[in-house]
Amino acid sequence: MRHQLSLTIGPASFRIGSAWRQPLHQLAELYAGYPRPSGETADFTVRLEPTALLRKWFRPSIFITGDHGLADAAPMSLNHGLLAAEMGMNLQMALGWRRHLLLHASSVEKDGRALVMTGESGSGKSTLAAQLDERGWRLMGDEFALLDLVTGELLPFPRLVSLKNGAIDVIAAEVSADRMGPLLGNTAKGDIRHLVPRADAVARMREGARPALLLFPRFGHAVDVRPVGQGEVFMRLTQASTNYVALGEAGFGALTRFVKHVPARAIDFPSGEDAIAMVERLWEELA
Repeated sequence: MRHQLSLTIGPASFRIGSAWRQPLHQLAELYAGYPRPSGETADFTVRLEPTALLRKWFRPSIFITGDHGLADAAPMSLNHGLLAAEMGMNLQMALGWRRHLLLHASSVEKDGRALVMTGESGSGKSTLAAQLDERGWRLMGDEFALLDLVTGELLPFPRLVSLKNGAIDVIAAEVSADRMGPLLGNTAKGDIRHLVPRADAVARMREGARPALLLFPRFGHAVDVRPVGQGEVFMRLTQASTNYVALGEAGFGALTRFVKHVPARAIDFPSGEDAIAMVERLWEELA
């Protein structure tokens, strides 16, 4: 395509092509500190194409495609082109990655051990991961946690952190303006703004960690901590994985070992500061 950009994020590489300059210009600025693939090939290709020839110029409308795509996916406005590129990379990983068990989760690392957080959209996992990253933890990933099928190690995939609605102002007050992407208003999930991880997360994105604690966070409720049984954990993580079924026996084995050896808790919290205090306490007790 006319405009192209290649990126390496953790163990995966992407070639993103676009009919418009704007999305890739924004993407290049936010991923400026990331390495480029060493060869000419990439693991995945993402393409941002107009839904029809005239829609490249008249009321521009983006259709996300690439090596893997969804025929019934809704087109997106060019104003949300950066989000379309991010979603395109998510789509390739979700549908095509087979080297690790993928969990839809945020993860951070401390002292060689990883904290994994998973939950529905709006649960607060991305915001909490970003806040921990600003407090000395290392961000390993926001969208996906990559679990090695043999060793059980967690591999980093430190993409931009997707902040939504009220979380945007919370994090913007803690970081420098140059680490915040443009405000994307009126998306399907409300307002979205992307955060560039700290340089340490990018520099160490080949360095894995041992999973030590699993949390199911839930924002907007009174402080509470509850144990979660292994059966429930297993069920919830199969639902949170995009490739568990495709991996077959290897995925079952990796997830079984994870559930058996990693303690799990559900936490409710009314604010980020409450959540951070809970995480620090549970980390000392359980990890």
